This record gives sequence, C-alpha cells and structure tokens, in this order.
Amino acid sequence: MPKVTLEGYILVPNEDLALVLQDLPQHIRNTQSESGCLIFNVEQQKDNPNKFIVYEEFINKEAFEFHQERVRNSQWGKATRNVQRHYQIQDAS
Repeated sequence: MPKVTLEGYILVPNEDLALVLQDLPQHIRNTQSESGCLIFNVEQQKDNPNKFIVYEEFINKEAFEFHQERVRNSQWGKATRNVQRHYQIQDAS
C-alpha cells in the first residue's frame, strides 16, 4: 500500500499560542506512537512563533485517516480549532 505524506504549516492566532505550545508535546507523543506513523515533526519557527512547520508520513491511507480522526476528537483538535492549515497531502501510489 502506498505511503501518505503531509507537509506544510499551520498559523496559530496569538490568543491560542500558549495553549498550542502547552498541548504540542503530548500531541507529538500520541502521534508518534500510532502504529502507522513513520515520521511526525512539528517545528515552531524562530522568526515567526505563530508558524509551525509540519511534516508527516504514514504507512498508508488507512493509517493517515485513523490519525486524522483521532486528532479531531483530541485535546489537540480542540486547541487548534482556530489555526489556519496550509498542507499538501501526497499519496505515493
């Protein structure tokens, strides 16, 4: 089955930045422990603290969709409900 890759960035409003920073470490741990996760990186930009570069790889579409569903129902999903997402998703099929 083909690998799924997501790359891009999120822009976090000032009023949500503290909560996002608080919840990010647990979100990273939760995602990296998912059985279908190959790579998961989220990095805050030093020159723009409201911008976070995101790179994800999952073993297949099912693992990626599981991750998306889990995130929607998580604390991270609540903390990031106001962020602007700028992603490109590629299916390596």
